[in-house]
Amino acid sequence: MRIKLLAEDDRPREKFLRKGKSSLSDSELLAIIMGSGSRDETAIELARKILASVNNNWHQLSLLSLKDLMKFKGVGVVKAISIITALEIGRRRASQEIPEKPVISGSDGAYQIFRNHLSDLRTEAFWAIFLNQSNRVIHLAQLTQGGINQSIVDIRVLFKTALDHFSTGIIIAHNHPSGNLKPSREDIDITKKITEAGKTLNIQLLDHLIITQNSYFSFSDEGLL
Repeated sequence: MRIKLLAEDDRPREKFLRKGKSSLSDSELLAIIMGSGSRDETAIELARKILASVNNNWHQLSLLSLKDLMKFKGVGVVKAISIITALEIGRRRASQEIPEKPVISGSDGAYQIFRNHLSDLRTEAFWAIFLNQSNRVIHLAQLTQGGINQSIVDIRVLFKTALDHFSTGIIIAHNHPSGNLKPSREDIDITKKITEAGKTLNIQLLDHLIITQNSYFSFSDEGLL
């Protein structure tokens, strides 16, 4: 393949990196799946020809067999298998239900999630639940694990994670291995700092839980937020 054609085959990947997957046309997506074109055509040109043969319809393309695809010059068994595999993945994805994300309506719902990660630890750890506008859980993460006495969270990491997941609400939690549910001065201070930082980014701190082996303390329930 000529140098020019090799360069053109790389362009869909470059566009993906610059603008994201949604910016790619159907032919560009198919070109990436195939990886390369033929001696006389770029991957994009070959992809356009294949799609045109099925009226640019992915469902119709999925009906083509290995033999059908290999009728196109430049499509060998490897490219044909790659195309069919990608379409099969899409079919299976479409047939699966999207897992229901739990809605948290109060402190107990958050506690039920956190307790499995925090209640039996011997050192302090800091976790966070990230929620969307409907208070559905979209991400759960451990942010720090500290020593025997305390776990200090980096507020920048907390909100970067929230932004990465397009979260509008956060519930934080850490454990007290001692079994003492009373919040420390440090617990109160970090809660205030996170609350204030969230106001700037329009990301609300909904609650802060202190977890022990058998119970929890909620800043929200106690009117401390």
